[in-house]
Amino acid sequence: MSGRHVRSPIDPLGLTMPTMLRGERITLRAVERADLPALWQSANDLEIELLSGGDPPLPHSLAAIEKSFETRTADDKDSPCLFGIEVDGKLIGICDLRDFDHQARCCSLGIIIFERDYWGRGFGRESVELLASYGFNHHNLHRIWLDAHATNERALRCYRACGFVEEGLLREHDWSNGSYVDLVMMGLLRSEWLVTEPAFRQRS
Repeated sequence: MSGRHVRSPIDPLGLTMPTMLRGERITLRAVERADLPALWQSANDLEIELLSGGDPPLPHSLAAIEKSFETRTADDKDSPCLFGIEVDGKLIGICDLRDFDHQARCCSLGIIIFERDYWGRGFGRESVELLASYGFNHHNLHRIWLDAHATNERALRCYRACGFVEEGLLREHDWSNGSYVDLVMMGLLRSEWLVTEPAFRQRS
């Protein structure tokens, strides 16, 4: 993983865009205004919304997406560490670190790959590994946690492959697509990440 600012070869605005983190096949970079139409389409995709869990899916206007973007960029210091996931110049998803507890040195991790052609090809795993390394290396985190529906087997396989350990199960915690589903709680400690990081560095 690189923490240096390098340059992305493709820029939707016609400018040279700074890249924050680069893996073997992916780039994690800031979300830009030019990305908002793709995020708008994702926010209104019922399948994607159900996979991401949480609140019931609602329609989102492009204006609402733009307002959220403006609010986040205006108050950047209190915003989640949000990254766009880019592959060969194409935005395929987003990932973030949020819910920071600065005393306990922990936060939560979230990820959405909304381009279906990139599902099941390891891009989610590489994104999670790169983002976790960023959290431990640059935010001095002690623990990163996440949750996922027990029915989302692809996500659970990804998180386990990245070293996350199942820490608990909230039974029938979420109402999703007409039924209650269990919520799996997972976590990764810094000590566990230090064991797996050398293998990730070798791959990237």
